[in-house]
Amino acid sequence: MADNIALRTVSPNQAKNSIRRAFKKKRPIFIWGPPGIGKSEIVHQIGSEIKKSLVIDIRLSLWEPTDIKGIPYFDSNSNSMVWAPPAELPDAATAKKYDTVIVFMDELNSAPPAVQAAAYQLILNRRVGTYVLPQNVVIVAAGNREADKGVTYRMPAPLANRFVHLELSVNFDDWFQWAVTNDIHEDVVGYLTFAKKDLYDFDPKSPSRSFATPRSWSFVSELLEDDDDENTTTDLVSGSVGEGLAVKFMAHRKVASKLPDPIDILNGKVKEIETKEISAMYSLTVSLCYELKEACDKNDKKWDSKVNNFLRFAMDNFDTELVVMGIKLALTQYSLPIDPDEVECFDEFHNRFGKYIQAAQSA
Repeated sequence: MADNIALRTVSPNQAKNSIRRAFKKKRPIFIWGPPGIGKSEIVHQIGSEIKKSLVIDIRLSLWEPTDIKGIPYFDSNSNSMVWAPPAELPDAATAKKYDTVIVFMDELNSAPPAVQAAAYQLILNRRVGTYVLPQNVVIVAAGNREADKGVTYRMPAPLANRFVHLELSVNFDDWFQWAVTNDIHEDVVGYLTFAKKDLYDFDPKSPSRSFATPRSWSFVSELLEDDDDENTTTDLVSGSVGEGLAVKFMAHRKVASKLPDPIDILNGKVKEIETKEISAMYSLTVSLCYELKEACDKNDKKWDSKVNNFLRFAMDNFDTELVVMGIKLALTQYSLPIDPDEVECFDEFHNRFGKYIQAAQSA
């Protein structure tokens, strides 16, 4: 397939909806996109959202044709040559344990032509040799585009024609929804909420080995869990997202580290702050929502008091954009139970910001 032909791009959430719909018709899906954009993550998210499902992740670029076709061997019982079924693909007994089995053929167009040919037989006929795909198996494939300068082989037109093709694009709002429900570090979420364009800066023409993608920012989030010295952390962040963004991000962290502990704010010990550097304030907003969610999950006896302190602090210290962001995160993403009758400052808060929050939620 000429994968340099433009496709209509879709966001991660749009891609998930399209894939679910294609599943109902047993139509194979091919997800195109540059490295690190989240192609694999989408497939695994869908698998986690479907009840009684199994995702079998196959890296076809590492396979040989016999890994798909199986290997012939002599069966002494029948005194004949028979085909051993492919070990990684689900047999009938395994498939029966699940409602849906997703066979994810990652890096399909990075696989050599002989492997693609074997995959074509499986995708076209849902069988190869004596092996037959169980009825509840669906196929999703993914790969980079030729323009991304990765190792790819031109996909044969007959194979390409068996797929529904989706080209994935980066969407900050979709990433934000995923990040705040997957414990991505508050400094990463806060910084990228302020500097959205830094979520993704891959340029296939650039000689840089490190560049920002949703995947590399996840690496950064994991790095921040360790209490290493600043120089080591800077080196590792630079190796993940590039030197330029590493300098900007670490400067953001330095300012954010001087802000008060969000737990003290929720407990009413801190009423106002002096440092109001905008990118750091985004991190503080996310941190407050993280702590508020944890208090809710623990059925904190002082829940209503902490909600009141959160709203009061937001009114006294945040501009309208940050207030709306915090409430959307608390109500929309986390569905936190806020009882207006139990929160002392709720009426004042609603009078000042209610119309902005309603407008943002209906946008």
